[in-house]
Amino acid sequence: MKKSTIWLLTVVMGFAFAGLIYLQVYYIGVISKTSNEQFDTTVRRCLEQVSVMLEHDEARKYMDEDIEYIFSRKNTPDQQQINRSIQIKSEYQLHIQGNTAGSIFKQFDLFSQTQNSSHMLTSPSKDAIVKKSEENQRSLWLRYLHQKQLLEDVAYNMVYTAYMKPIEERIDFAKLNSYLKSEFLDNGLNLPYIFMVMNRDGQIIYQNEKFEKTVKASDLITEVLFSGDPPSKRNYLKIYFPTKEDYIQRSTSFLAPSVAFTLILLVTFSFTLYIIFRQKKLSEMKNDFVNNMTHELKTPVSTISLAAQMLKDTDLAKNPEAFQHISGIIGDESKRLGFLVEKVLQISLFEKQRAILKLKELEANELVESVAVTFSLKVEKYGGTIQIDLKADDSTIYADKMHLENVLYNLLDNAVKYRRTEVPLRLIMQTKNDSGKLYIHIEDNGIGIKKEYLKKIFDRFYRVPTGNVHDVKGFGLGLAYVRKIVEDHGGSIRAEQEDGFIGTKFIITLPLIKNSRLWKKS
Repeated sequence: MKKSTIWLLTVVMGFAFAGLIYLQVYYIGVISKTSNEQFDTTVRRCLEQVSVMLEHDEARKYMDEDIEYIFSRKNTPDQQQINRSIQIKSEYQLHIQGNTAGSIFKQFDLFSQTQNSSHMLTSPSKDAIVKKSEENQRSLWLRYLHQKQLLEDVAYNMVYTAYMKPIEERIDFAKLNSYLKSEFLDNGLNLPYIFMVMNRDGQIIYQNEKFEKTVKASDLITEVLFSGDPPSKRNYLKIYFPTKEDYIQRSTSFLAPSVAFTLILLVTFSFTLYIIFRQKKLSEMKNDFVNNMTHELKTPVSTISLAAQMLKDTDLAKNPEAFQHISGIIGDESKRLGFLVEKVLQISLFEKQRAILKLKELEANELVESVAVTFSLKVEKYGGTIQIDLKADDSTIYADKMHLENVLYNLLDNAVKYRRTEVPLRLIMQTKNDSGKLYIHIEDNGIGIKKEYLKKIFDRFYRVPTGNVHDVKGFGLGLAYVRKIVEDHGGSIRAEQEDGFIGTKFIITLPLIKNSRLWKKS
């Protein structure tokens, strides 16, 4: 698959995931807002109903007081009350038509007509049934006037005297709490709440509980108590729900799995893209490795083949010096071919979690000195020098001698490969102790490595672009092998390129034997 195709799919899928997440977040916001509005509307409706119930309680209270007062006076309607009621009858008939009171007025009209006609009739033959009917109608009308007068007195007291009383005398707060709880339960709001009754000046008259934290004014829902009171005498019922946010969030909880699955898909997609790009990069590196390896192996094979053809020449046997020279070429190229094959076999190390190490107690100072002495011949061949600075007082480590030697030889060999031809090669090998660890420094004065490549040089098959010199061959496995061996020993390695410093410094960190987890396990 082309890299451009992968990037196109990445952009399309990224846009799709971004749109999906945006829509989910948007829907959650809309649902939360709608649920909040519905919650506030339901609470306000409940408070309105509670306010009406309180007004009914107050009206019932005044009515009971008036009834008790009237019966204590044994006050009964008389003819004066009847005459007064006739005067206001016409006013009530304008507002109350078709109801029970209207029918009573009609009966009163019939009663009046009957009474008038009874005054006109003087015959002793008046029917007894008509008299009884007149008495019933008169009794009904008197009862109506009695109740009407009672209600008028109650209404007068409520309009002109009720608001003058303190609110705590007008409301039973325990009953108010029971009304609120009942209304909320009937409307499906089984939530804890805190309510307070305040006057117009903001003074709290009653509060059932204290707030655990500072409450914003927007979190309080307000309802007017006794809306018929004058504005200057009004009182307000305010209510707060501490768990309102949790209640609103529960209304959107059904979308949580959807968001979670979307995030899982996004993470999976991102990881898949990472794997695709990584595998593509490794594939490209392996292709370069195969091409480079083919070129590297072709040279010694062709040289050996040519030398073998020359050995078939019978005249060559007469010239021992030529025969020995050709035999030496075959031997050298065979060694070179074996070295290349060994490099290829190093790839198997990276397919295992750990290399097979033959660990034993070693003195790192002695190992560094031995490697430096052996490698000095090759350095002197190019007119260079190698210096040893053994500052480590404690250099006892638990390591595989062969692999650790290969690590040092690889680093020194790279220094020779990437030397500067115009200046003499100079190598420095140093050991020192710090924080209970052993540090091995290897410095050179070669062409150096740019800082942007320092973190990549330990990757498999990676070769620094500046290193494509004609006489420098390799597969990009040397430093990857070095890092793996060092890490399998419980250590670490890094490369440094200081500003103004020519060359590269490799720093190997290894645990001392007393701190080595490998030694403790053994």
